[in-house]
Amino acid sequence: MDLDLRSKRVLVSGSSRGTGAGIARVLAREGAIVFIHGFELEAAEVVARSIRDEGFDARAVAGDIRTDVGARDVAASTGEVDILVNNYGVAESGSWQSPTSDWIDIYEKNVLSGVRLVQALTSGMKSRGWGRVVFVSTVGYARPNSRMPHYYASKMALINMTLSLAKELAHTGITVNCISPGIIATAEIREMYERRAIQQGEPSDWSALEQKIVRGDMPNPAGIVGTPEDIGELVAFLASERARYINAANIRIDGGASDSTH
Repeated sequence: MDLDLRSKRVLVSGSSRGTGAGIARVLAREGAIVFIHGFELEAAEVVARSIRDEGFDARAVAGDIRTDVGARDVAASTGEVDILVNNYGVAESGSWQSPTSDWIDIYEKNVLSGVRLVQALTSGMKSRGWGRVVFVSTVGYARPNSRMPHYYASKMALINMTLSLAKELAHTGITVNCISPGIIATAEIREMYERRAIQQGEPSDWSALEQKIVRGDMPNPAGIVGTPEDIGELVAFLASERARYINAANIRIDGGASDSTH
């Protein structure tokens, strides 16, 4: 399916690694001009260069989107975009005994970083009468644990924001959607499970680990662990004109693992 994303300008926040890098690769392969964002230019350039080596268009930008000044710098470096993927976010340890400063800090990272980029980049979309905003949350919003409550709360806020922003941008040609991934086989996740298996004297090849995850640790009916590119395929579709009637939605992409249909 041709998603007709050729020459669309895309910023993927936090795309110098992990899921963000996978999203960026898929969008670039669809013909988009992708801006790879990182907090350090060197890390962003590594991903951008690897995409260019495939024959696609990727450019590195850097800035601390946890601050107003940093977000403005990123927006200035990127210029006007057609598609904004608010992928950046962190999952940090914490509990109900964590100080309120930890709650404020993770809100700055997971919520306000996206708000800043929306404020900086959607005016251009409105003037052109077309645009896409995609937030990246987590299926954990539907089944938060007692640990890391500040993380789950911040990710739930993104779903609420999606609906609010869609109403704010009504009749502008811009759609706003959220995706909520389950466990993703990023390099960090794979390394963590491989290291744990070696310590326990168990098979450490990924095929064996994947089956252990989907049948025990984090079961799902699909029987696989998604890749960053799997997330990218959904983002690419939502970013295309073929998804023009999908707006203000939150879409789980977790192999069916979630206990909730909402």
